[in-house]
Amino acid sequence: MRISILAAFALSSAIAAPAFAQEKTFEGPHIEAIGGWDNVDRGGDSKSGFVFGGAAGYDLQRGKVVFGVDAEITGSTTRETIDGVRVKAGRDLYAGARLGYAVTPETLLYVKGGYSNARVTAESGNVRVSDNLDGFRVGAGVERNFMRNVYGKVEYRYSNYAQDFQRHQVLAGVGVRF
Repeated sequence: MRISILAAFALSSAIAAPAFAQEKTFEGPHIEAIGGWDNVDRGGDSKSGFVFGGAAGYDLQRGKVVFGVDAEITGSTTRETIDGVRVKAGRDLYAGARLGYAVTPETLLYVKGGYSNARVTAESGNVRVSDNLDGFRVGAGVERNFMRNVYGKVEYRYSNYAQDFQRHQVLAGVGVRF
């Protein structure tokens, strides 16, 4: 009787071990396409447009806690003309980290933060001036696994740059984890 109980315990442990290993659903390298609403504000004057781009990163999961690093490049359609001068938000580079908690095996809540660099361009006739603005970004979001390696996310983020520029964005993304 004791041998059959030990054999049953060993068998159930062998079957359960792969299930525990599969709980790391947010671990590994990933790439994603992102797009959404972009609002650029300078000293109380703000304009909105569309943000689009891509990101790549790597996440490490320990239990329900997820640590990650990511990098991103986006563009924007946000523009404004003031007294004949056309001002537009250009590309935005980001590198940072995120910390998340898997509330279910398929759903991750996270916060993020890091360095951001935005390009702003002003044009008037044949004169064109661009400036790169350094700043920081903080944000929060939810990520949901749809299939084994495919996920979607919704995220809000705030960026603060030099020269009194701020940016608010709400975006959605679709990605693949390897």
